[in-house]
Amino acid sequence: MGEALTQALVDRGQAVEFVDADALHPAANKEKMHAGIPLTDDDRGPWLDACSSRIAEVEASGSRCVMANSALKRAYRDRLREDAPDLFIVFLDGSRELIADRQRHRHHEYMPNSLLDSQFATLERPGADEAVAAVPIHGVVDDTVAAILAVLP
Repeated sequence: MGEALTQALVDRGQAVEFVDADALHPAANKEKMHAGIPLTDDDRGPWLDACSSRIAEVEASGSRCVMANSALKRAYRDRLREDAPDLFIVFLDGSRELIADRQRHRHHEYMPNSLLDSQFATLERPGADEAVAAVPIHGVVDDTVAAILAVLP
């Protein structure tokens, strides 16, 4: 999704860099997830700091940053804004069943399907006071990208 959105923005003439936040996880986090152990807030802290710093770096270079990041809790989203106060988040909104089905059809190096329940247990849906737009993901990728483009500032 993030790569398709990035390409759509590039096609519109914008300077954009896509960052997959999973690549910024420390090795210890990757090992825990690979073993099917959910991450704690303490585990996620250094990762969130790395994500926030990377967003700020990309934006400081003059590009727009599109980052694929779970940011499951309000506190995580707030932490991402520490280095990027103008951060706008798109919440990809789908049912547990839809996301489980999509996850079964993709390979992820260290995120086993068994962790999906812990992800949903941790999830705090964005509040109305956050700079967040919820976009449904039940359609095809092109429809979702179009919906995202329609809500981006």
